[in-house]
Amino acid sequence: MQPIIIVGSGMAGYTLAREFRKLNPEQDLIMISADDAVSYAKPTLSNALAGNKTPEQIGLGDAEKMGAQLNIRIEPHSWVRQIQSDQHQLIVEKEGQTSTLNYSKLILAVGANPVRLAIAGDGSDDLHVVNSLTDYRTFRENLNSCADKKVVILGAGLIGCEFANDLQHTGHQVTVIDLAAQPLGRLLPVHVAQTFKENLENAGIKFALGTTVEKISKQAQHGYVVTLASGQSLAADIVLSAIGLQPDLSLAKATGMQTSRGIITNSFMETNQADIYAIGDCAEVNGLLLPYVMPIIQQARALAKTLNGQTTAVHYPAMPVAVKTPAAPLTVLAVPADVDVTWETEVFEDGMLSRATDSVGTLRGFVLLGQTAGKQRLTLTKLVPDLIPAAV
Repeated sequence: MQPIIIVGSGMAGYTLAREFRKLNPEQDLIMISADDAVSYAKPTLSNALAGNKTPEQIGLGDAEKMGAQLNIRIEPHSWVRQIQSDQHQLIVEKEGQTSTLNYSKLILAVGANPVRLAIAGDGSDDLHVVNSLTDYRTFRENLNSCADKKVVILGAGLIGCEFANDLQHTGHQVTVIDLAAQPLGRLLPVHVAQTFKENLENAGIKFALGTTVEKISKQAQHGYVVTLASGQSLAADIVLSAIGLQPDLSLAKATGMQTSRGIITNSFMETNQADIYAIGDCAEVNGLLLPYVMPIIQQARALAKTLNGQTTAVHYPAMPVAVKTPAAPLTVLAVPADVDVTWETEVFEDGMLSRATDSVGTLRGFVLLGQTAGKQRLTLTKLVPDLIPAAV
């Protein structure tokens, strides 16, 4: 039997490999990675400073260690240039040489790429993005040489706010810029977002909202001047972009797979191409694109069974997301986009609990701000309907 090939060595790829090996220790597995294939948990990147973790300490194992641990052949610094789906073959490039690999099943775990804004100024090329451990190493190297510890972050979404909290906690002066009128604009109702913002501001984080960056200019001695559309200018030693991610669809589109926001799959993680699956941040499962840890784990467990001969649909229970902002502890269970809800809020001394109920009174989402509210996470989660029900 030809090997199963996983393209991508991020959390999705490695989680699938681990889950599959629990079921089948013998089947040939190959992992193809464009980078060094070090295994790590990406969520660790946005709170590593406060946790006193260096980039070297974040990695859980290099390609050699992971290959031995999982009995998998790992090909780092390799690129899939073409999928010949009719022949079940890949054309792979490594060190300037191309080769052909045959597969029985192919899994795309290619993740997502940072959204990049077109920004004027001679400093715009120095803009940092952190979407991998390699990116994070470069960011930390530059951060360590900051003279005044002034950091400007583009994007007040989940990752931007987490990095802001982490940097502020370690003595950096942080300003967060976003075109939206509030932080976490896609996740929080206005009244919760305002309190969340105030809590972060009380910790020292500054916000410039309702505006965007027009230009990043290098200073004569060191650092940058960030010019905003509002007319405000900010001094910065380093500028980090955290304005969002877009699933990597390039390989899927070139192979004729159906795509929308992500690579379209059914509940079995199957694409429209025979024996090709998608998992993780690149996968749009039954219309849902959920780039978080718990959906990836659910996908990996189901797909591992399917690859081992036990066809299994993915099950999405209600999966709250914990935002790593200790200055304002926050847990969010987002309301499905197509559901109209009414918010009801209970205020505590250290935060608030907001429940979102639909027209028939069913709880469809919630926001927990503060330690007191956070204690109700499990109780509330059990009341929310599954996003994708378990197969009967």
